[in-house]
Amino acid sequence: MAIEVTPPSEQWPVQFAGVAAALTRALAGVPVVGIEHVGSTSVPGLAAKPILDIDVVVRREDVAAAIAALAAAGYEHHGDLGVTDREALLAPDADPKRNVYVCVAGTLHLRNHLAVRDVLRRRPDLRDRYGAVKLALAADPAMDIETYLDGKSDILREVLGHSDLSEEEKALIFALNTNR
Repeated sequence: MAIEVTPPSEQWPVQFAGVAAALTRALAGVPVVGIEHVGSTSVPGLAAKPILDIDVVVRREDVAAAIAALAAAGYEHHGDLGVTDREALLAPDADPKRNVYVCVAGTLHLRNHLAVRDVLRRRPDLRDRYGAVKLALAADPAMDIETYLDGKSDILREVLGHSDLSEEEKALIFALNTNR
């Protein structure tokens, strides 16, 4: 199945703001640490799969309440999908297309998402190289998601090299991402 990567869109931050507002309303009774726009659509100027990635950040003790509140708003809980401290939820609609996760505050998975986003926002050179890699991979009509993810590993490792994560954390992230 082909992978779709599109040029950056000025609509992505607007779409995120709309989804974040709806999530905030749905989570009104839950103590939320933050709602973060992560992934490639969160980086101005970066080519991306046209799907927003959104991390709803809560304390560990509030995960169940957040999932219940989002389920009441029409989201469907799909478990952690093999990633500890990150719960995936399927949106009730595709306007916009989005992946929503409830994440435990402070965990390495969340810090990885934020670190990649923040480095790419600060470093247009890395952003542009990362975008070029993604576009080249997606240009192959036979590209599958596993090969696509593997093909991004080297540039993501370089991006993480510019983050404030420790060397041990960077090594752990790289090991997890290459041993899917």
